[in-house]
Amino acid sequence: MIGMTITRYFALRFMRTILAIFFTIFCLTFVVVFVEMLRRASDNPAAGAGTVALMTAMKVPAAAEMILPFAVLFGSMATFVDLTRKLELIVARAAGMSVWQFVTPPALTALTIGVVSVTIYNPLSAIMKQHSDQMEFELFGRPGSVRVDHGLWLRQHGVDGTAVLYAQETANGGRELTAVSVNIYSPTGGFVERVQAVKGHLEPGVWVLESARVSAPGEPERFAGSYLLATDLTPEQAAAATTPPQGTPFWDLPGVADRTAEAGLDASGYRLQFQTLLARPLLLVAMVLVSASFSLRFFRFGGVAKTLSGGVAAGFVLYIVTKVLSDLGGAGMISPLVAAWSPVLVGSMLGTLTLLYSEDG
Repeated sequence: MIGMTITRYFALRFMRTILAIFFTIFCLTFVVVFVEMLRRASDNPAAGAGTVALMTAMKVPAAAEMILPFAVLFGSMATFVDLTRKLELIVARAAGMSVWQFVTPPALTALTIGVVSVTIYNPLSAIMKQHSDQMEFELFGRPGSVRVDHGLWLRQHGVDGTAVLYAQETANGGRELTAVSVNIYSPTGGFVERVQAVKGHLEPGVWVLESARVSAPGEPERFAGSYLLATDLTPEQAAAATTPPQGTPFWDLPGVADRTAEAGLDASGYRLQFQTLLARPLLLVAMVLVSASFSLRFFRFGGVAKTLSGGVAAGFVLYIVTKVLSDLGGAGMISPLVAAWSPVLVGSMLGTLTLLYSEDG
């Protein structure tokens, strides 16, 4: 009974601290995004403060999801230090508890938060982000982003050969295109012609390009009211191609990856995102182990800032390594499975090894 009581007590302490830090960062992110959206909406009379607040509220959860590992890292370190300074961990050690017994509650708490964030929070935030982007597109013409190029690139294989399609803007789930440019190649790889159109839309089995100009080697440029480009792309595949992996709900990622691959498009980003989300609960546990490695010592003789700085630096290094491997996985240089799981497993093992050395040996 005493063990269960202490376990629940530690778990609740960690849960409260982690959620408080996450909610604080969430609110700060909301304020920053809201001010930026208000600035962009200042010249648009159709975008009132209520509309901007709604778009911000739907956009921020997806952005705040990225800082969840840091909320767990900082929350765990703050809780460990607080328990140590109040001598609660000293009392727990005196009662015969080992370091693994009072590290287990925060690890299980982080695991629970990770599972909930992947299975419930991520799908909801992704859906809200999609609605926010659609509202933003209708009000401002394009979603706000640091990206310079907001266009869509598609490489498709059809009965007429290979076509590389680019559109400056997309709407209606990728089925409507604006300012379209298509380079068409023969089945043997030779260049056939270039098509530039004002608009385009997807019909069953064909792209219909309107007000098109067609240029072919050795021929004068010709105009066409409608240019038909054969395609195997379905509306679902078009929607998947216009939705980035980070904006796709967790439960839809396997199906979107399969449909994207069937359309002849690169699906590595969706497979990488799926594996990254699967590994997130273990990443949060690794953050707890890293924080425990730097926060369990008794700070009676000082050195708090130096020790905690080391823990923060270790957490940031783990996160940066995760992002670097994710970029390599997204580029197809390494397997998505290796890119998503290797830094998490290495971080967990290093945290465990440090605790074994400092506490048991």
